[in-house]
Amino acid sequence: MILRTFFLSLFCCAATVSACDLCAVYNKDVVPGESTSGFSFGVTEQFIPSHTVQLDDHELPPSVLDDLFVDSSMTHLVPTWNFSDRFGVSANLPIVHKRFKRLQLTSAGVASESGTEAGIGDLALIGRATILKASRDKSSFTLNLLVGVKFPTGDADRVAEEVRVTRELDLIYGTGHQHAISGVHLRDLALGSGSFDGVFGVTANARVDRFFFNAQFQYYLRTPGESGYEYGDEWMASGGPGLFLFSEKKLSLGLQFVAVYDVMFSDRVLGRENQNTGMSAVYLGPQINLAAGRRFSANAGVDLPVQIRNNGLQNVPDYRLHIGINFSF
Repeated sequence: MILRTFFLSLFCCAATVSACDLCAVYNKDVVPGESTSGFSFGVTEQFIPSHTVQLDDHELPPSVLDDLFVDSSMTHLVPTWNFSDRFGVSANLPIVHKRFKRLQLTSAGVASESGTEAGIGDLALIGRATILKASRDKSSFTLNLLVGVKFPTGDADRVAEEVRVTRELDLIYGTGHQHAISGVHLRDLALGSGSFDGVFGVTANARVDRFFFNAQFQYYLRTPGESGYEYGDEWMASGGPGLFLFSEKKLSLGLQFVAVYDVMFSDRVLGRENQNTGMSAVYLGPQINLAAGRRFSANAGVDLPVQIRNNGLQNVPDYRLHIGINFSF
């Protein structure tokens, strides 16, 4: 049997949480037999609550900022067409829901805002090429290249508002002033970026008998978007060892330990660095993979933060929960 892996864990999610277009497209699944051509459809869900407030890497002591938060939910709809066992193309349409409470410094003082933002996010189109594939007895190895583009289909009004407010506060306080008084920023609430971005990735998957290991690398190349605002580039490396608890033709169950290192560079607004963006994070957690024959697979896991180093004042993830299912036709 071959371990077929469609995994890059979109941490994370397009535009405003953590880029994860590839995560949704190439979810891990464990499927007996060779990959074949044809259509498949996947649905993945990622939930990220961000209630922890940090200032330059350090969690703040109890304060009024503890009541401020953003809870992000992204449901990805992923149709895929495999031309063969080596080439395929996928679309990733995220449906985003964000619930939040925040404070904003304005020209009139301090304003409090709470509510929800919901709608479609930025659509991504991803191509896959399997450049190396080998198997012998109970062992196998696969190497995939992933390339794609993200389109500005999501609402970027919050990005435009971020630029407008920054320009107003620059006139009042100057460009060197710390405008942020809350760790939840307008750019965190945007459904889209307003930009065309490049998406690149590599996945490597190996199996020996009941043991398997996979590793993934992905890079998101950002360009200027709504009102000239530019989200920072992001790269992510993840993977880890796993064990098939049982592996039969009709049913397979695998348990894996996953480590993730995620780096998001600072955004740029009005031609300069946004000092309250950008972070690097290390996550560890378990993931379980289930496959029923060749037609159905599912996975679920949680990423627990071990270390988060951030710039400026930000609400950072408390954890990241992800679950996905995939049907092949």
